[in-house]
Amino acid sequence: MTMRWRRLGATAVAGLALAGGAAFATTSAEDDPEQVASLPTGALLPGEEPVGAATPTTPTTPTTLAVPSTTTTTVPTTTIVLPRPAPVPLDPRAVEPAVVVGTIEIPRLGLAVDLHEGISLNTIDRGPSHWPGTALPGKIGNVVVAGHRVTKSRPFRHIDQLQAGDEIVFTVEGRRSVYRVTGSEVVPPDALHIATQTAEPVVTLFACHPPGSARYRYVVRAALEGPPAP
Repeated sequence: MTMRWRRLGATAVAGLALAGGAAFATTSAEDDPEQVASLPTGALLPGEEPVGAATPTTPTTPTTLAVPSTTTTTVPTTTIVLPRPAPVPLDPRAVEPAVVVGTIEIPRLGLAVDLHEGISLNTIDRGPSHWPGTALPGKIGNVVVAGHRVTKSRPFRHIDQLQAGDEIVFTVEGRRSVYRVTGSEVVPPDALHIATQTAEPVVTLFACHPPGSARYRYVVRAALEGPPAP
């Protein structure tokens, strides 16, 4: 499989606010209006006439002062920083450390193999490879995994046979994460948006398409079954 890529720009999105399990802090002032009913200085009692004045004086109307009740609600927010995919190496066969991060199983394809860490062709030659910097299986974000279709062990040879609802199972750091296929698409080889990170726990598998050609990429999407790991 020959992969031609452009350098990946920033695809992470940070600062997503969640309002789950919010606690409320409330402060209030007592609603206790103060009544002012005293007789103003110089006011006349009923029936009195002002002395030495031709015009009656209008009594001053008592004033009521009200103190409004105020309530302040503070809703704390949680900020999630999404993973940031590593740039694709300029050399497609760049040397990367041989690291196994876990396993990947796809029952429909009869696949149960190690999951490697890296995005160069040298790493993908070893088997399905997790794109560094993308989400780890079971976590919030987009887990991106590449594999061959016609060379080496060709783990993704029949990736186009996956159907909605099929399982993709990862075991990483002792945690088993089950994803269900939601759809697929064919994209050009420079469609780096497939590695864009999301606030939802999803997985993206991709391989060259059609088999034996690097003209396109076949992409399979899946969503995590159950809540993501913390």
